[in-house]
Amino acid sequence: MTKKMSISTSKTSLVLFLCQIISALDVPLDLSQPPTITQQSPKDYIVDPRENIVIQCEAKGKPPPSFSWTRNGTHFDIDKDAQVTMKPNSGTLVINIMNGGKAEAYEGVYQCTARNERGAAISNNIVVRPSRSPLWTKEKLEPNHVREGDSLVLHCRPPVGLPPPIIFWMDNAFQRLPQSERVSQGLNGDLYFSNVQPEDTREDYICYARFNHTQTIQQKQPISVKVFSMDSLNDTIAANLSDTDIFGAKPVTERQPVLLTPTGSTSTKVELRGNVLLLECIAAGLPTPVIRWIKEGGELPANRTFFENFKKTLKIIDVSEADSGNYKCIARNALGSVHHVISVTVKAAPYWITAPRNLVLSPGEDGTLICRANGNPKPSISWLANGVPIAIAPEDPSRKVDGDTIIFSHVQERSSAVYQCNASNEYGYLLANAFVNVLAEPPRILTPANKLYQVIADSPALLDCAYFGSPKPEIEWFKGVKGSILRGNEYVFHDNGTLEIPVAQKNNAGTYTCVARNELGKIQNEVQLEIKDPTMIIKQPEYKVIQRYGQVSFECIIKHDSTLLPTVTWLKDNDELPDDERFLVGKDNLTIMNVTDKDDGTYTCIVNTTLDSVSASAVLTVVAAPPTPAIIYARPNPPFDLELTGQLERSIDLSWLPGDENNSPITSFVIEFEDALHEPGVWRYQTEVPGSQTTAQLKLSPYVNYAFRVIAVNRIGRSQPSEPSEQYLTKSASPDENPANVQGIGSEPDNLVITWEPLKGFQSNGPGLQYKVSWRQKDVDDEWTSVIVANVSKYIVSGTPTFVPYEVKVQALNDLGYAPEPSEVIGHSGEDLPMVAPGNVQVHVINSTLAKVHWDPVPLKSVRGHLQGYKVYYWKVQSLSRRSRRHVEKKILTFRGNKTFGMLPGLEPYSSYKLNVRVVNGKGEGPASPDKVFKTPEGVPSSPSFLKITNPTLDSLTLEWGSPTHPNGVLTSYTLKFQPINNTHELGPLVEIRIPANESSLILKNLNYSTRYKFYFNAQTSVGSGSQITEEAVTIMDEAGILRPAVGAGKGYSEILFATSPVMHTVRPTFYKVQPLYPRIRNITTAAAETYANISWEYEGPDHANFYVEYGVAGSKEDWKKEIVNGSRSFFVLKGLTPGTAYKVRVGAEGLSGFRSSEDVFETGPAMASRQVDIATQGWFIGLMCAVALLILILLIVCFIRRNKGGKYPVKEKEDAHADPEIQPMKEDDGTFGEYSDAEDHKPLKKGSRTPSDRTVKKEDSDDSLVDYGEGVNGQFNEDGSFIGQYSGKKEKEPAEGNESSEAPSPVNAMNSFV
Repeated sequence: MTKKMSISTSKTSLVLFLCQIISALDVPLDLSQPPTITQQSPKDYIVDPRENIVIQCEAKGKPPPSFSWTRNGTHFDIDKDAQVTMKPNSGTLVINIMNGGKAEAYEGVYQCTARNERGAAISNNIVVRPSRSPLWTKEKLEPNHVREGDSLVLHCRPPVGLPPPIIFWMDNAFQRLPQSERVSQGLNGDLYFSNVQPEDTREDYICYARFNHTQTIQQKQPISVKVFSMDSLNDTIAANLSDTDIFGAKPVTERQPVLLTPTGSTSTKVELRGNVLLLECIAAGLPTPVIRWIKEGGELPANRTFFENFKKTLKIIDVSEADSGNYKCIARNALGSVHHVISVTVKAAPYWITAPRNLVLSPGEDGTLICRANGNPKPSISWLANGVPIAIAPEDPSRKVDGDTIIFSHVQERSSAVYQCNASNEYGYLLANAFVNVLAEPPRILTPANKLYQVIADSPALLDCAYFGSPKPEIEWFKGVKGSILRGNEYVFHDNGTLEIPVAQKNNAGTYTCVARNELGKIQNEVQLEIKDPTMIIKQPEYKVIQRYGQVSFECIIKHDSTLLPTVTWLKDNDELPDDERFLVGKDNLTIMNVTDKDDGTYTCIVNTTLDSVSASAVLTVVAAPPTPAIIYARPNPPFDLELTGQLERSIDLSWLPGDENNSPITSFVIEFEDALHEPGVWRYQTEVPGSQTTAQLKLSPYVNYAFRVIAVNRIGRSQPSEPSEQYLTKSASPDENPANVQGIGSEPDNLVITWEPLKGFQSNGPGLQYKVSWRQKDVDDEWTSVIVANVSKYIVSGTPTFVPYEVKVQALNDLGYAPEPSEVIGHSGEDLPMVAPGNVQVHVINSTLAKVHWDPVPLKSVRGHLQGYKVYYWKVQSLSRRSRRHVEKKILTFRGNKTFGMLPGLEPYSSYKLNVRVVNGKGEGPASPDKVFKTPEGVPSSPSFLKITNPTLDSLTLEWGSPTHPNGVLTSYTLKFQPINNTHELGPLVEIRIPANESSLILKNLNYSTRYKFYFNAQTSVGSGSQITEEAVTIMDEAGILRPAVGAGKGYSEILFATSPVMHTVRPTFYKVQPLYPRIRNITTAAAETYANISWEYEGPDHANFYVEYGVAGSKEDWKKEIVNGSRSFFVLKGLTPGTAYKVRVGAEGLSGFRSSEDVFETGPAMASRQVDIATQGWFIGLMCAVALLILILLIVCFIRRNKGGKYPVKEKEDAHADPEIQPMKEDDGTFGEYSDAEDHKPLKKGSRTPSDRTVKKEDSDDSLVDYGEGVNGQFNEDGSFIGQYSGKKEKEPAEGNESSEAPSPVNAMNSFV
């Protein structure tokens, strides 16, 4: 833990300043003056009868006063009593008791009078009484026999002493008896038991009375208490009764509370203002009652209420008349409650409001003595002159008594006297002496000449100029030999002549001259001021954890003013360091050798100079040798013991003690404040100080009821807030600031709305906050028009001209005055719509989509408001290519400020537009300029709306397209480019065809069969070509199975033969490698049965895609059902379908931004009538099927052997033998259609084969193999084209993109169709 303390010089300076204010009222003792009582004994003077009685009475005056005494109202002749003497040059009496005198003989009321030729001062009435500590009267005390659970009161009844004794209960061993909620001592000294227990049995309950004045203790005789428990009581009864008697004491029973003191339901209490109010309630009951206190019709006073004696005593300190009322104590336990109401009346002995003060006047001057006091009841005021009632005192023509005031007019030297003011009521009196001294004296300065003042920079500097003179001199201060008089906020001039520099800086050093002058003369005095640099600890000692027997060092490096000699002192636990040679104090460090457990503690480095003192502390923790316990770091504990000192009107000093920093040094303290007057319960940030600082001077605002709390911050976090400090209410003052954000903005054309941010509660500085709102028309009105309003933040001025400038200001004021003069702001009355449209609107078309518009600005007077800019409205009238009108959608562009041109982007080419321009102010838009027509030139067209490829044949494809949605001009032609793509995604030669603009379809002939082509299609205007649309399509397989010689057969292409026209030409046939377009899912194929369907597709895209199939009833609005495909296979079986139902289906890929295929539609087969006998379960049928399957297998083997020898497979015969190839059975082992497989090892044939886009052709594979036809291999019979399209289950549906394709079934399906 590290903390830093600073002993500020400002506090000592403040004490000195207050002393100077008092001494400034004193008349120098070398001048004539009436007597002044400087010291006297207290009014109620209790003396020790064993010692001499000393009754004090000291006074000063010129000439020195003589003293006399009265006793019990008559003159006390001390010369006649040998036991009484008066001290030389003093009025103090000494009564000799130790040499035979008796104190009782000198009891009485004494009063001292000090007198000289200028008047007489008198002391208070001093009541002298010897203290008494009588013995206890002897009494016979009977033992107390109590049943367990009953209540008990042990009476003390101490002897009446003077002053009253302090009571406490002890045992024979002089140990205090333990007290609790059950057993406690009352205010009268009695010991109360709410219920007794067996452990309360004892013989030595002793009440003691301590008489502090005589230092004696009196003891009451011991009291015996015997508690009988129920068990022992029953045993006693049983021993004394026969077996036939019915006996037995009742068990301990619980009972509701009963008040032991006070008795009854109500009582009264009178207490004097300023005293401590003590109210008491003690209750009996079982279980022990709990006491609670409330004030009827109000709250117990905060910060002055305390509970003592286990809440049985309510204590309110410093009571006032506001504390009068009914106080209720409630005693409660589980069985019920009882209460008592104490009616409290607070009376008041007289107390000063304005005590009379000494008055020094010059001959002919006027003055007043004021004596004002209050009390309850109201005290009476009486005046005495030189100790004699003023009614019978010698008359003085310059004196006039007016109640509590004496008025002096044109005084003369004989008017000097001492006046006494007596304020008294039935509860006491006040007596004050104040003299009137008539003198004619030139000024004199009492401060020594050339006195040197040294202060620390940034601290207050107080330069004395103690003075005296009659009449009272005027004081002026100068700096330097020929300096001008000091004025301004930089200095504070006190009534006693002191010059204060609140924050002294280096440039304030120098010579200062104080000049005092009155009509009798002038005098001056010079003093010197030096400003020193503050002493700082620039490297403070830090928290240390050291192992036992180790060595530790604390640093304390300081920086100080070179002219000051610092001394460094080290303390341990705020005491001197141990006298041990292990402690080595260096210049800037403390080293401890061979550390022991006793060295654990707080070490403080204190640096003192003659002007300031700073200190810093650190904690040393000594731990055992390894293992070292882990240090737990936590937020600091909250600070405590907050104290407010140095209360001034605009500042206060707050100090606190830091809580435990929990092994992490405190870095800062955050100070918050609460304004209980305006925002109770709301805590706001005040300031933040370094963690080494435990005091702060806080700036205050007037009329705020402050309470402060402190939060400690370390590396871990913030502590809980401390307990709030005591409250401090600052005095009211006029506002320091005016409302912020003052604006003048009209809401209507004929008004001005003046708005401002109202001051917050703590900014008001006093009650009655209001605002003075002032305005005048700029450059027109000379006089301000003002109005005072309250509780609002705006004011509306009506009947103003439209949009003219006004000067506006808002000044805060309260009951104590006005804030400083506010600054003026320029506002404007309300705006109206502009009157004039912009003229000379011109449009310059830059290109087909961009135009620039120009206009002339409107005159500023016609704007009638703040010019915000211009709005351009423009809209398309028609397209010049289509000559068709459509709904007009106006577009708006806003150009800020006084801009006179702007660009119109996003225009459509080859279109006719209109526009107009309007000026805009804060009210709205002005009239529109005449519509301006302009046209945009042609541009390039958009892409054709669609490209669809249909009717594929062996060597031709039909292309259909739609014209561009946005032709952007007159179409001149279309351009079609296409090229073949082989199985390795290489592009063949590019062919380009120019097509007239009036065409919408084209048949391409002389194409290669079973070949994929890629097409590029775009439209042209006279400006150029538009964006293109692409598509792919495939010609079908040659059904004749005759292969023509192919050009570039090694690349998988055959020659394309077609006749060229004047608009057709070929491109150089160069092949190059391209990547396929992906991701793409296409060519969805469905083969449906009665309750299931086999879905297959082609996929082009990244490897390892995860597919899913979505399906639903066609035409239904139900959500799609989703099935996840296992692995990366390109087929899936949908099961559980409804027979005879049309379904929609689509395929998607996970992780590809939601990419899906187009939809396809299929229909399940009709429901089959059920048979009576399941033939599949008949043995003869199973045997027959096995034989047929074996024969087919043999036949297929023979066919393959023949094919390898060049033979042909009789496909056509098999096709004719099977009428319905669409309905194909599923395989029994995996439930898939025979023509699809989930194996990834594909073995396609080479010649003319169509490989799916996500597979590659492996040239090293055999051209003919049983693997190509086996189950689980997705092979296709396309070596000679014999199987293509023959066993496809796909219905003839046109794909969404206008493409179609066919899938070749596997041989297994062909075999299954034979069954």
